[in-house]
Amino acid sequence: MDADERDWNQMLREQWEVHWNHQLRARLEGLTDDEYFWSPMPDAWSVRPRGTSTAPVQAGAGDFTIDYAFPEPVPPPFTTIAWRLGHVIVGVLAARNAAHFGAPAASYETWEYAGDAATALDQLQAQLDLWLAGVRGLGDAGLRTRLGPKEPFPELTMADLVLHIHRELIHHLSEVCLLRDLYLHTNHATNGATR
Repeated sequence: MDADERDWNQMLREQWEVHWNHQLRARLEGLTDDEYFWSPMPDAWSVRPRGTSTAPVQAGAGDFTIDYAFPEPVPPPFTTIAWRLGHVIVGVLAARNAAHFGAPAASYETWEYAGDAATALDQLQAQLDLWLAGVRGLGDAGLRTRLGPKEPFPELTMADLVLHIHRELIHHLSEVCLLRDLYLHTNHATNGATR
């Protein structure tokens, strides 16, 4: 089979789906609220009940907001699992699902952030499902279309965006897994807790 006969759409989807189905999904199962909000250091950015944050920017439309600052401080603050999931759900997936696949408009300012781990994982799964359905619907021809003004690099193609989004997902959700490991080992060392 030569390169012209390959199903590039399927290959791009499998880049994410294999990682999700065989590595990440199981690592996120059972995420507790304690893990979701836990920080190994003070002043980390997180998702917090409205009105309780001290971050320069507190974005969100519901009972919880996500911490931000513009410009971002150097070095940037440490971020909790809640913050990282909020970033993936909204900035990586929901905004792109809205821009390219007809999903409802989504932004950091208008999103209703999850106040617990289970809701955040449900939001993540819903946005992943929308993303993969949208990518599948592009076919091979749609992957070659230019992004246009909906993205910061309009000259790139949808295939470039798919690769970028999948790298972002793998990167940030691997960070979440590492934070779960750190939480487990930190709490196990101090109180014998196990997961």
